Amino acid sequence: MLLYIIFGLLIHFVFFASIFDIYFTSPLVHGMTPQFTPLPPPAKRLVLFVADGLRADKLYELDENGNSRAPFIRDIIMHKGSWGISHTRVPTESRPGHVALIAGFYEDVSAVAKGWKENPVEFDFLFNETNYSWSWGSPDLLVMFSKGAKRNNVFPCSYDASSEDFGAQDVTKLDTWVFDNVKELFRGARNNQSLFSKLNEDKIVFFLHLLGIDTNGHAHRPSSRDYLDNIKIVDDGLKEIESTLKDFYGNDEKTAFIFTSDHGMTDWGSHGAGHPSETNTPFVTWGAGIKYPQRVSAQKFDDTYLEEWKLENWKRHDVNQADIAPLMASLIGVPFPLNSVGILPVDILNTTDLFKAESMFTNAVQILEQFKVKMTQKKEATLSFLFTPFKFPVIQDFVTLLLTNPPNHFVGYLLLFILGVEVLVVSFFYRYMLTAGLIAFAGWPFITPLWTRAKSTSLSWIFFCLLLAVFPLMPVVGRKPDIFLVMGAGLLVLLLSLLVLTFVIRRKNGFVNEELVLYLLQMLSVVVSICVVYGTHNSLLKKQGLPLTNQIASWIILASSLVIPLLSSPILFDRLFSILLSLMSTYLLLSTGYEALFPLVLSCLMFVWIYMEQETLQQSGISCKQKLSTIQFACNTDLTQFRDFSLDDIRRAFFLVFFLVTAFFGTGNIASVNSFDLASVYCFLTVFSPYMMGALMIWKILIPFVFVMCAFEAVQLTTQLSSKSLFLMVIIISDVMALHFFFLIKDFGSWLDIGTSISHYVIVMSMTIFLMFLNGLAQILTTKKLKLWGRPKSHLI
Repeated sequence: MLLYIIFGLLIHFVFFASIFDIYFTSPLVHGMTPQFTPLPPPAKRLVLFVADGLRADKLYELDENGNSRAPFIRDIIMHKGSWGISHTRVPTESRPGHVALIAGFYEDVSAVAKGWKENPVEFDFLFNETNYSWSWGSPDLLVMFSKGAKRNNVFPCSYDASSEDFGAQDVTKLDTWVFDNVKELFRGARNNQSLFSKLNEDKIVFFLHLLGIDTNGHAHRPSSRDYLDNIKIVDDGLKEIESTLKDFYGNDEKTAFIFTSDHGMTDWGSHGAGHPSETNTPFVTWGAGIKYPQRVSAQKFDDTYLEEWKLENWKRHDVNQADIAPLMASLIGVPFPLNSVGILPVDILNTTDLFKAESMFTNAVQILEQFKVKMTQKKEATLSFLFTPFKFPVIQDFVTLLLTNPPNHFVGYLLLFILGVEVLVVSFFYRYMLTAGLIAFAGWPFITPLWTRAKSTSLSWIFFCLLLAVFPLMPVVGRKPDIFLVMGAGLLVLLLSLLVLTFVIRRKNGFVNEELVLYLLQMLSVVVSICVVYGTHNSLLKKQGLPLTNQIASWIILASSLVIPLLSSPILFDRLFSILLSLMSTYLLLSTGYEALFPLVLSCLMFVWIYMEQETLQQSGISCKQKLSTIQFACNTDLTQFRDFSLDDIRRAFFLVFFLVTAFFGTGNIASVNSFDLASVYCFLTVFSPYMMGALMIWKILIPFVFVMCAFEAVQLTTQLSSKSLFLMVIIISDVMALHFFFLIKDFGSWLDIGTSISHYVIVMSMTIFLMFLNGLAQILTTKKLKLWGRPKSHLI
């Protein structure tokens, strides 16, 4: 039996690992010959400004008074240079956006192995080919283009990572710091001969990464005054930097300037997907080698931006984001980045036709070199007779064969089982399918004797199924935060606590004082959570940061949430409600809107589920009904009490999987990190810390799972269901779902699209292991008992 288990786990591991070999092998190749235009370039130096998170519309549109938010940029568009929209590609994130700008290629799908945090394969970029490059900005970003430099020719200068605080009073300092340090470099060069010589060479680049706009967008949304005012600060900074360079170089007209952004931002302050507000970024360029503005009478575009921005008479030059890399290389005469797929936008070059033609030819040869190397590598790694195009007519013929030869008949319960699995699969893409499933669950009592024999329990089941069915129909969490819904959820928990406390006191002739203190302590924890959420929200609105007392209280509540339930009575109902109170106090701190109500409704449904399964067990005649008030969680389970597997247990296993999937997608698509709102962790910290924030978000995900698994522990206990049989059914369900998701994996698109497709496959493939972990955690929470008050008194039931 052990060999079968090991073999099964090995097969699943191979299936799991196969997706990374099939879909997520890096497309980058090495060994190409550098290509550059042999003619003298128009510029000796180039300045690249990247305003992180800046939307094109927010820069180009006029304010409510008809004035430009960026008068310096507006003046360039009308009198000095060329402008347009830089169309980014998904994923619209900082790292891939800057890689596209500076290296000329889009997201490397093998970055999944690094958690999308860095490019796992070395690549060539513009700074590599320059004589010298200087960069200023965020430490997370600059390190990527300095540690990969082939020569010691890149000089990064960054502020401390703790400065990237979403709760800070003024994050425009992230931009003014950059401008001040650039000006200081040129002032210091007048007294530093070595630096002065470097700055006066040709083929040099200055890169200014401006993070303030992105930080304000995340914290306050792009429509906020903070975001819009930050644009004016950046505009002023650009004007100062241009003036500084003109003074230093004696206005030699050999400097080219490019101003753009790595990505935009949605109205609710997030990015990563493909909405136009995320993919449309500004592109403004002027100086050496750049065409002056062109007045036109009409322009044809598939949008109405020109009229909205009052720029319909100024020729618009749109580019793809990766096209900017070959443009910069051409302007200063360095080799095009070896891995670039960008196409040189020759229409904006103010050079001779010969220079344009040579540059276009160089661009084409550089891209062709990549194809030649890739084809050679593929041939060397593939058997010659297998090096043929893949024919898809193979899968299609197989599907056609199945459709033309259906089975003669199916067993009824098998049809329902398959239908249920398909509903689970579709629910990963369309959340409303969970609503359909819960509505179907609500009809369960009507097709069984439960409706006539346990009407009150059946009505409760129907009510909470329908109530839970509302959540998948609501907007994804984070887009419309509402702090009052969070507080309302906390008040409902308190009300429910009072009702339960009254019920418990009446049920027991003698009530242990320590247990009463414990209940009151947990209720106090909920009250504190409500106060912390409200206080933190108001403090951040006033730009006063996260209060220290609130932060300390939040961490104390989080740390105690898994300990306090272990002090409660092991009686089934008492322990489950104690777990609910502890985890809800933490969940409130991690909530921003209606999702705070979700675990409360889910847990109520779990309580009813326990009663429903007990009623079902009595009707099947397997055992006598036992009052839940007398059932206790026990550390040592008597194996002789386990019964044989029955068909009804298939339904119980399916219910478990369905409720787990509902816990995943009930309030949004949390299978991808890009779906999270950082505001969820603001009660714990506001300074950007990806690992700590990620850990808190993962715990927020796990809390509904813990509710479900603790309830299922009670179901197993009351129905004598074997865990071995349960896992067998879960393996079957997850493997059938995994076959669907294996063929639905994407290796293109946004991080949201790619990450979601991977997450779907990983979720179902690891469901068994994940279930074991959750089952172990649920067993600890339900069966373990801590004794802080000495020997506990006995309960009188």
